[in-house]
Amino acid sequence: MDFSNFFKQYEALVQQADAVFARVKQEHGECVRCKEGCADCCHALFDLTLVEALYIKAKFDAHFIEEARADLIERANEADRHIYRLKRQAFKEHEEGRPEEQILEEMAAQRVRCPALNADDRCAFYEFRPLTCRIYGVPTVIGGKAHTCGLSAFNPGEKYPTVKMDAIYQRLYEISLALAQSLESRYPGLSDMLVPLSMALLTDYTEEYLGVRKKEDAEAKASGDKE
Repeated sequence: MDFSNFFKQYEALVQQADAVFARVKQEHGECVRCKEGCADCCHALFDLTLVEALYIKAKFDAHFIEEARADLIERANEADRHIYRLKRQAFKEHEEGRPEEQILEEMAAQRVRCPALNADDRCAFYEFRPLTCRIYGVPTVIGGKAHTCGLSAFNPGEKYPTVKMDAIYQRLYEISLALAQSLESRYPGLSDMLVPLSMALLTDYTEEYLGVRKKEDAEAKASGDKE
């Protein structure tokens, strides 16, 4: 499967995000506290869209072998088990009628060590880190709510350049949708897939997993559509 066209679109979005971060840091360098060795954001819970999961998995397969790969997989397994327990508990509480907003707030406060984080608190995946990681540290707004890194020096109530994460998520979804459509997947919800980085590293995104239709299946579907 050739995802190069969709990966180029994703990389263009990455470049835009990096440019925005650089501009905010240049204009408000005293407020951006990101530095080498700081791993505060490396314990946050967030999910990847389809295109980002496929991109990161491809980079992982291309750049990590033998012991380095085994170490990352071990850490990914540990993180994924932890995240699964948290999400299972959140689902249970939702089924019991607890307000969704409360559940989401508690989930946002949970801390799970990213599997890409080495023992020396350096990111083994820094060059290919997700968009969420690239933006963390500057003011953002998600669903109308403002967010800043707790270690930054941005003052509440003051105006700063702010990254609209909803627009980034929308673009990620659009790329993921086009990618899923190109596969003619049997799974209509494939483009809506969201997974943590740990799961992306552990998953083999084969044609079967993605629901890619075989030639005869595609021909049968086309024939049925005509009828």
